[in-house]
Amino acid sequence: METLLSQFSFLSDQALHDKSFDPKTIEDLMKLFELEAYKSWASMELEQEKEAENAKISMREAEDYLDSVMESAMQEFRSFEEELERKVNKELHGLLYEAEKERKEGKLMEEVATIASEKYIVAAVNSGMASMKSAAGFKRIHPS
Repeated sequence: METLLSQFSFLSDQALHDKSFDPKTIEDLMKLFELEAYKSWASMELEQEKEAENAKISMREAEDYLDSVMESAMQEFRSFEEELERKVNKELHGLLYEAEKERKEGKLMEEVATIASEKYIVAAVNSGMASMKSAAGFKRIHPS
């Protein structure tokens, strides 16, 4: 393009100083300018298409990386979740075992208390009967 501009300057000077200058020469140069402009435009368009394709490739790579990172994070989350669930289930089973043990102990204590109450009642009744028999065997005279 610089060569064409310098040629144009040269022809412009020549046109000003030379009376026999042929204007067709400038027309030919203008066609060369037009051709150069089309080539430049095509080159820029090709460069733009390459840049767009490179951008698409970069976007695909970024998306693939993001997918990979997200999948890794989800796998880590699932592992954490499974571990937490195992711990919770272990604790739950421990609590259920302790609750069942305490329930059985409570039932046993209830049975022991029931037996003790029955024995107390039997002992009280026997004591009362013995007192009555003993009182019936003595004929006491009232001092009045």
